[in-house]
This record gives sequence, C-alpha cells and structure tokens, in this order.
Amino acid sequence: MVVGAFPIAKLFYLGVRQMSKPVANRIKAGARRSEFFKTYICSPPAQLYHWIEMRTKMRIMGFRGSTIKPLNEEAAAELGAELLGEAIIFLIGGGCMILEYSRQATNSRRKEDELNETISSLQQQVGELALTTETLDAQLREVNRLLLSLPAPQPQK
Repeated sequence: MVVGAFPIAKLFYLGVRQMSKPVANRIKAGARRSEFFKTYICSPPAQLYHWIEMRTKMRIMGFRGSTIKPLNEEAAAELGAELLGEAIIFLIGGGCMILEYSRQATNSRRKEDELNETISSLQQQVGELALTTETLDAQLREVNRLLLSLPAPQPQK
C-alpha cells in the first residue's frame, strides 16, 4: 500500500485539534474550581485583557483620562479561564500547523534530493556516453587513416 495515498498525518492532526477543545474545557473547569488557578493563572491575564480592552474602547469614544475599574474576582476567573482555554486551542492548532509544515518541508526536501540524485546520475551517463563517442570517433579516424594508407587495388587483367 502506498503511504502517501491516505493522509494519515493530516487525519491525526485533525483528531488532535478536535481533542484540544474538550481538553481546554476540562482545564477551564479545573481553573474555575482551583483557587491557585483563579488567583495566579486566570486573574492576571484577565485583568490585563480587561484593562487593554476598556482603555482601547475609552480612547475610541474620546475619553482620555478616565480610570478603569478592575473586574471582580468571579468575572476575572471566568474571563481568565476562557482566555486560557482559547490559548490552549490556539497553541495546539499552531503546533499542528508547525508539524504539518515541517512534514511537508521534509517531503519536499526528500523529493528534491531524489531529483538531484537522478540529475546527477543522468549527467554521469551523459559523460560516459560522450567519452564512448569520443573513443569511437578516434577509432573511426584511425580506420579511415589506415584505409587511405592502403595502396589502391590494381585492376585485374
């Protein structure tokens, strides 16, 4: 069976990407339950995201110097868990893309090496044929020289 006929690697990558969503949901659920995750993993990125989002919206609306209130603990934990889940899905998808790119690059490099090897082999054969042609040409010149040096046949009486 031809290996390239069925794209097993692509099917595997698709499966990994599909599995990343439930994994991300489990991590989000664990992050919502754990105080450590709420406090140190989810809350700081959520507060930063909220601050950047609100600051951008305020500038777009024309409010320059207004202060932005931080999110409450539950909202920060929820937003942080969502951000964490999306980051996990993004990282797994990006990892799959990088793996697929490296696989394609390896296949391309292999095909290029095979092509270079074929070209090299053909060049060697052309060189050998040129040498054989030169040898035959030299032999033909020698035969012609010998024929010309023979005395002309005498007509029979």
